[in-house]
Amino acid sequence: MFKQSLITFAITSAIFSSQASAAQLKGKVLDTNNQPVPNATVHLHGKSQSVKTDINGQFSINVDQDSQLHVSKDNFINERIDVSADSPYVTVKLAPSSVESVVVYASALHKSNIEMASPVAVLGGDELKNSAKPTLGETLKQLPGINASYFGPVSSSPIIRGLDGPRVKITQNGLDSSDASRVGPDHANTNDSLAAQQIEVLRGPATLLYGSGAIGGVVNVVDNRIPTDVIEGVQGAAEFSHDTNSNTNTVAALFEAGNNGFNFHFDGVTRKGGDYETPRFALPGEEHEDHDHDEAHHDEHEEHGHDEHEEHGHDEHAEEEHGEESHGETEYAERVANTFIDSKQFNIGTSFVGDHLTVGLSYGRIETDYGIPAHSHEHHDHGDEHDHDDHDEHAHDDHDDHSEDEHDHAHGAEEEAVFARVKQDRWQVLFNYALHNNWIESIQVRAGFTDYEHAEIEHGAVGTRFSNETTELRTNIEHRLGEWHGIIGYHFSDSDYAAEGAEAFTPATNTKTHALYVLEERRFGDVTLELGARVEDFALSSNFASGHDEHDEHDHDDHDEHEGHEDEHVAEIINYTLDTTNFSASIGAVYDYTEGHNVAVNLSRSERAPLTAELLSNGLHIATSTYELGLGYHIEGDEVHFEPENIEQERSTNLDISFRRFIGDFGYTVNFFYNDVSNYYYQRNTGYMYTGEHGIELADHHHEGALPVYQFESADAELYGFEFDAHYQIDARNRIKVYGDHLRAELDSGEYLPRIPANKLGTSYRFELEDFSAELSATHYMTQDKLAQSETKTDSYTLLNASFSYDFSLSGVDLVGYVNVDNITDELGFVHSSFIKEQAPLPGRNFKLGIRGYF
Repeated sequence: MFKQSLITFAITSAIFSSQASAAQLKGKVLDTNNQPVPNATVHLHGKSQSVKTDINGQFSINVDQDSQLHVSKDNFINERIDVSADSPYVTVKLAPSSVESVVVYASALHKSNIEMASPVAVLGGDELKNSAKPTLGETLKQLPGINASYFGPVSSSPIIRGLDGPRVKITQNGLDSSDASRVGPDHANTNDSLAAQQIEVLRGPATLLYGSGAIGGVVNVVDNRIPTDVIEGVQGAAEFSHDTNSNTNTVAALFEAGNNGFNFHFDGVTRKGGDYETPRFALPGEEHEDHDHDEAHHDEHEEHGHDEHEEHGHDEHAEEEHGEESHGETEYAERVANTFIDSKQFNIGTSFVGDHLTVGLSYGRIETDYGIPAHSHEHHDHGDEHDHDDHDEHAHDDHDDHSEDEHDHAHGAEEEAVFARVKQDRWQVLFNYALHNNWIESIQVRAGFTDYEHAEIEHGAVGTRFSNETTELRTNIEHRLGEWHGIIGYHFSDSDYAAEGAEAFTPATNTKTHALYVLEERRFGDVTLELGARVEDFALSSNFASGHDEHDEHDHDDHDEHEGHEDEHVAEIINYTLDTTNFSASIGAVYDYTEGHNVAVNLSRSERAPLTAELLSNGLHIATSTYELGLGYHIEGDEVHFEPENIEQERSTNLDISFRRFIGDFGYTVNFFYNDVSNYYYQRNTGYMYTGEHGIELADHHHEGALPVYQFESADAELYGFEFDAHYQIDARNRIKVYGDHLRAELDSGEYLPRIPANKLGTSYRFELEDFSAELSATHYMTQDKLAQSETKTDSYTLLNASFSYDFSLSGVDLVGYVNVDNITDELGFVHSSFIKEQAPLPGRNFKLGIRGYF
């Protein structure tokens, strides 16, 4: 039905469009020295495709109506020229930009990052390929204002200005990634950096186009799985890299072909590696693990932030194969166990690109196994009866002598590592039609269906399974109304989330949204004004059992042998629906007060309703060593009641002011922001403890193995700070750069918000000589002592990195060889924003060697 409707819409649009004869507009793109600019992008507003200039800077494009020609190239300032079907030969001059200038696909209005009212960072090209990590969080965390949640290097999501989880929307070509990364920090996102052309980070609210889930920002991964430009002939790329720290091998391939407007695309990535090594660190004591929250179990060593650990033991499983050793009552490690990865994914797509019509379809498949550090279950009396072959095959077959299972059997350990198995199928459809109309430039439809599954494997079998089926549709009408240029759109999303098993701490939920939005801009001399608004109908529904008795069978001493418990406690079945309307609006302006300089101001107001984990959580979350309760629950004595009255929306009022210089040898971007949030959702320690046998009790009734109860609450909060990026091109070969960020985040009561990233300050030096380039960078992460309840201080550390690359040709194939050295000094660093700060420090010294070829 959905596909039939989409086809009908495309045919109807084509039939009712008035026809006009097209003329071929020819032109040339030059730089300020009158030298041709090859490979510049020339795009006519209203059409999805674009053309590239040739080696002489020349181009030819069909024009059949009054429109605007948009000419862009990375590191040049964009130019826009009004054209018509009878326009003569045009010459366009592009001035070089001293700030990386890239067209931002997520802007929807064909703007570059230096033209937008809200702050944007873009990572692309060889810089992205060389620095790509298994997760988005690790790939982007060096950008100012961006950090990572860091549940180990294979499960790490982006944090934007201290906001993460449900407040950061992660999209792929503008459509939601639709995984479970916002349910818990141990759930990895499903976007791979190597398959991307560029990754865009929209700082601050981006709710107008992407929904209330983008109240903190958007990370948009742009790829070419549905080609939108005409591909002539055959082209592609292949890459191999090896990381020495975790013995990880990565292979990536890209193949594209086209003929007469019909295009084909394939890309694939495989990545396989073992547990990562760290500088020597003290493992946290078990006593602390039972009492402290996941992100802050202990104070730091005397040298590296952990001197308190000298008196706590963890000696029941000293894993020497993983570089662990016991000194008295303190256990040390030089490797973080259970951080392997074994991932395979591919995307195929096809499209037809005509002068006015672009249609395409793509399919992507992901299969990934990855270890979940600090995530294990006791298995008393299980002996060797469990089938570990599956774990051995996928988890540690490349670990040399570091097999977790072999060690457990050899040493009689009482815990077994848990790993995740992720599978995702993703379909996408694109339809774009450029109308022959004076006010409607184009109609675009993007639609997607995602079937996602995350299974946690323990004892050789599935312990918990999370699934999410999402259907999404986005329709944009790009138009011109007099001097105004903008889009009007409709956005639909339907998500069926389910969880079953030992750690199903959130119930099955259906979340459905319908939204209308508008975004308009107009130029007034040197000022570009931007206005936007969005109205979103949000409905969340769930059927679940109230109270916490249903979790008795989840006692992890042996959660498979409690079937009888289900009859002892009959919980009330609740049919719950949250139906609300979220409204967002923004006003922004960019003032080009002199050549190559501008100041941007953006004021926005955004609303969002709580998602499933924030509202309906009620159960053990072993990954974070807590028992979690949502906003809808209330504790009375040792009983939990579902009382979701007076659930209010989270409302954010955000002000951004940006100063930019992008001309000459010296350039900078400085962003100041202030975010005032009403009813900010966050987790607070209730003072209660939970065990499967005794349920929820006050902390003074402590039982062995009890976990703290954390509940989502809402309170007013403020987040404010700044971020900057400045660089100076000393000469054609040498460039220096300085970057950093600062953030304060606290409740109106004066308490600090939990897991707020440390401020950072960095510098880099880049040298280029013909085909050789080298870069040395140092990033200092400052001490984080602005602590929430139960947190502990995280000491400062400095990461020194270097990269080298060389371009060459072999048998007609263009090649790039590169070497990256991360953490050159083998510094021990802990991530304050991590839920498992003490158990998973950052990786030690790593050499990444790679080679990439293009044809």
